[in-house]
Amino acid sequence: MDPTLFAFVLGMGSAVTLAGANTFVKAAKDILGGRSIMALTSAVLIAPAAFFVPLPSPAMWSILALSIPAHWIYQVALVRALSRGDLSLVFPVMRGSAPLLTALAAALVLGEHLSPLAIAGLVIASLATVIFALPEKNFGGSRKVRNSALLWALATGVCVALYNVIDAQGVRAGPTQWSFIVWLFLLDWIGINSISLFTRGRTQFIASARAALLPGIGAGICSLASFSMALYGFSIAPVAYISAMRETAVVFAALMGWWFLREGFGLRRTLAALLLAGGLSLLQFG
Repeated sequence: MDPTLFAFVLGMGSAVTLAGANTFVKAAKDILGGRSIMALTSAVLIAPAAFFVPLPSPAMWSILALSIPAHWIYQVALVRALSRGDLSLVFPVMRGSAPLLTALAAALVLGEHLSPLAIAGLVIASLATVIFALPEKNFGGSRKVRNSALLWALATGVCVALYNVIDAQGVRAGPTQWSFIVWLFLLDWIGINSISLFTRGRTQFIASARAALLPGIGAGICSLASFSMALYGFSIAPVAYISAMRETAVVFAALMGWWFLREGFGLRRTLAALLLAGGLSLLQFG
């Protein structure tokens, strides 16, 4: 297969499976239980790889010590966002806000200058995010709960931006990028499962895990596949290209929420997600 076409397939595959992972978690109804099983499934699937990669270097362990808590905080924010709002509402906000916040911080704090193309993408993506935040016509739910979902989605985006910065250093710390990835997945499940066990107690924890078992396993498989395809794509194509393809996950999540989860207002959110994906793509290439 042509390398450019293969990179496109990997990027789109990563986007679809990323959206699929979150769709499975949302479909579990018990979001905390689904996320717990998802993290555990990913750890079990990647565990055999620990025998084939070098142990992390001291520098990598130091970065993992920062990355793991950042991922745990991210998961807490994600669970709260998905527990309060539709997937087609919170997922585009949480995924779209991360690159937007990163770009704004780089411009304001680090003095990095964005190209005209990147500025156009930033404006388009920001407008699309505002569309998601606007109340739907004839909205009959709780505005307080909806606003809480949006705030937790933004918090999730902040966490994504945070762990992206940390993980970028981790994969470069040696001995290989695979060492960091494998050990990140091997340790990632501990936090969310500990929180679930502590807040619910052993009996309810086991019951919720059983109820969310199948969706959680599906989410874990999708999560591992998404990350692996993105990583392989980075090795054969420009990072901006793969990242831009992966941002289309917001569109797939909106469609999956509309089609599979029967969430309302799907058309407006899907159109806004298309606008958001386009803006983020311009921002990445810019």
